[in-house]
Amino acid sequence: MTQSVNLDLGLLPSLGELFDAFNAGKHLNRTAEPALWAELESEQKQYQELFGRLGFNLCVDRRGFAWFQFDNASSNVSRTTRQLALLFMLLFEMKADEGMHLHRFADWSIDRSMLAKLFERGHDLLLVEGMDEEALATLLDRACAYGFVETAAGGWRLLSAIWRYLDHFEVLANERADKLEEGIEDDESIETSAEEERA
Repeated sequence: MTQSVNLDLGLLPSLGELFDAFNAGKHLNRTAEPALWAELESEQKQYQELFGRLGFNLCVDRRGFAWFQFDNASSNVSRTTRQLALLFMLLFEMKADEGMHLHRFADWSIDRSMLAKLFERGHDLLLVEGMDEEALATLLDRACAYGFVETAAGGWRLLSAIWRYLDHFEVLANERADKLEEGIEDDESIETSAEEERA
């Protein structure tokens, strides 16, 4: 039997602001909005209970970001999400190839020259999505509205909500590495069997 929390709306002075942001698909980030984060963190059970009673699933990640998890996103949100996933995948791949530690993404500065490199790197994939360099910049501006990035010094900086994409990227990268390793092991076992048959 689950025990419900006794709600005290007096403890939730930013309720309207947080609801409007989360309901619009925005992520709250500890580093970008420390005052709102502190309130959410201190009254997390109250907020989760209240939003849950209203039919919303408030997710709070210990790495410093929170959002409403929607099961059925609109097609426009799905398209934006797909484009953001592609953009961030290209960015993570490029940084990994440069030897950068992906968990240090908050230290990266994304500017127009980096977007040019990303466009060159993922040219074919981006064209399929109808995106050019200018579209990448527009997409990063849209990512600001969702709380994944913020504008900084003539460019953009990734916020902690980017973990949602990085987690998926790392899972996919690990699965790919496992499949490659299995393929190598299969090739080695085939070669060993062939050698045994010849002997």
